[in-house]
Amino acid sequence: MGIRYLHTMVRVLDLEKSIAFYKLLGLEETRRYDNEGGRFTLVFLAPPGQPECPVELTYNWDGDDGLPSDSRHFGHLAYEVDDIHATCAHLQAHGVVINRPPRDGRMAFVRSPDNISIELLQKGGAKEPVEPWKSMASTGHW
Repeated sequence: MGIRYLHTMVRVLDLEKSIAFYKLLGLEETRRYDNEGGRFTLVFLAPPGQPECPVELTYNWDGDDGLPSDSRHFGHLAYEVDDIHATCAHLQAHGVVINRPPRDGRMAFVRSPDNISIELLQKGGAKEPVEPWKSMASTGHW
């Protein structure tokens, strides 16, 4: 019996704001499906050249009262990045809070507009710890 990864689904409350966040991470929209009868939209975003690794954003047109208050109905999404320091600086410059800074030069956590934890991992070995990340305290939880 075989198994193949398909996608990770997260519910979103503001589709455009969520798409903008995932695009800041470097993901690209690979497909979109609007369902008039079910009154929902599915948007799939994936890293460039990796369409087989998408995150599915599910947006219910009439709201989503069933969404847990902190959106923690699963652990997190994880992405490997070429430069953890540059990625965090880019996100921070666009107003994203770095919840767990890359103090170790290897790992950071941020949250999407829908409170989804995103783990960022440095490709290869850890980078040399540098400021401002080295001494930055964690914010909130991840």
